[in-house]
Amino acid sequence: MSKKVAVVLADHFEDVEFTGPVDALKEAGHEITVIGAKKGAELVGKQEEAKVNVDLSIDETSAADYDALLIPGGFSPDLLREDERFVSFVEEFDMSKKPIFSICHGPQLMINAKIVKGRKMTGYKSIRIDLENAGVDFADEEVVVDDNFISSRQPDDIPAFNREIVAKLG
Repeated sequence: MSKKVAVVLADHFEDVEFTGPVDALKEAGHEITVIGAKKGAELVGKQEEAKVNVDLSIDETSAADYDALLIPGGFSPDLLREDERFVSFVEEFDMSKKPIFSICHGPQLMINAKIVKGRKMTGYKSIRIDLENAGVDFADEEVVVDDNFISSRQPDDIPAFNREIVAKLG
């Protein structure tokens, strides 16, 4: 059964951490909605290999409209966590116990949402201390599944990340 997956995104996302998981989710028959600050805006990846148009602005949607959330890495999560609308959006997913998929720097947005304490997660090595300071049991593994959270460290982990996120959505 097809699921609706929200992807929160800003400029300077890590190109393959968007395209890899999104392609895997689409191949599995799931519907993707890119959510950004402004509907119709073109967002450009950090490597300038991927260009993505925002389907809906954060003001036009709610976590209730989706079955899961994907947070790609790069600089995007750091930019998004400055905006309380995106932080609240992430909190809503967790309150509803819906799956949250984060890779690389994606957990930065989850830290600001204050939903990571006591959870087992991974992320890019430079944010390890941030995760630990937020109360995460950090695991240096290619993919970590902790109930509704699935996290990975870096682009090399995308095959394992994709396997787990697709399996989670059934």
